[in-house]
Amino acid sequence: MKGKVALEGLEFHAYHGVYPHERSSGNKFEVDIFVETEFEDTAFHDDLSGTINYEDLYSLVKSEMEKPSKLLETVCHAIAEKTLATFRSATNVEVKISKFNPPIGGVCRKASVVVSRSKM
Repeated sequence: MKGKVALEGLEFHAYHGVYPHERSSGNKFEVDIFVETEFEDTAFHDDLSGTINYEDLYSLVKSEMEKPSKLLETVCHAIAEKTLATFRSATNVEVKISKFNPPIGGVCRKASVVVSRSKM
């Protein structure tokens, strides 16, 4: 049966950004991830092996967020690719990363990038 596993509002202090001060002092980021999957029958009988363990999904996201990058697009893509490679039942993934108070020269609560990837 098709379905989705999602983690929303994950918060991280990370070092992504083009400017040197962003890479040295870091910033607050929020990640939302939606994974389309094929649930196995065991998931409907209370067996974790029939679904995507969201603790494992969180660990994957955390690991990628810990790697500094200039662009959020790069981080989103890495999370999406790793998710599809790690979870065999995952068929599609959408990753949204938001940077709070981005340095744009004006007031902006957060700037976001969204990447979607599918298994071929």
